[in-house]
Amino acid sequence: MKEEIIIAGFGGQGVLSMGKILAYSGIMQDQEVTWMPSYGPEMRGGTANVTVVISDKRISSPIVNAYDTAIILNQQSLNKFEPMVKPGGLLIYDPNGITRHPVRKDITIYSIEAVEEAAKLGNAKAYNMIVLGAFLKLKQIVKMENVIKGLKKSIPERHHHLIPMNEQAIEVGMGAAKEIHQV
Repeated sequence: MKEEIIIAGFGGQGVLSMGKILAYSGIMQDQEVTWMPSYGPEMRGGTANVTVVISDKRISSPIVNAYDTAIILNQQSLNKFEPMVKPGGLLIYDPNGITRHPVRKDITIYSIEAVEEAAKLGNAKAYNMIVLGAFLKLKQIVKMENVIKGLKKSIPERHHHLIPMNEQAIEVGMGAAKEIHQV
């Protein structure tokens, strides 16, 4: 098993955190993992993306040119990374703020209304965990118990009281993904 993932959006959407939690979850599951962030000089509002590779075999390079899964949270990222999803791959996107929706017919596409779901939960900071939940439902590459361990590893101890809220957001995301196109 090898899964090559790109998570992309604006800084402040939790893109890098989502990737880090996913990477730690793979480590907790004794998988080989790479985590390679990329972001502009802006902390919030600039573009950010992270490549995560999780494999049961050694990973020869963290550099990826085509992805099994793309998790897209803004239009610029959709424009850039939709063409880079491997045929037969998966694209998950939040349609909030998207003006041109995905058009490829050779990949599976799901949307997740994460902004809306976070509002229902009454916590905008749950946004990235809702998106992560949708991914974990569609690609069961790590077990939920390891995701919780990954949360504990990546979130500072002073914020561990938020882990149940994050777990709830992940569960909401697991039920909220909507199929747009199936290969």
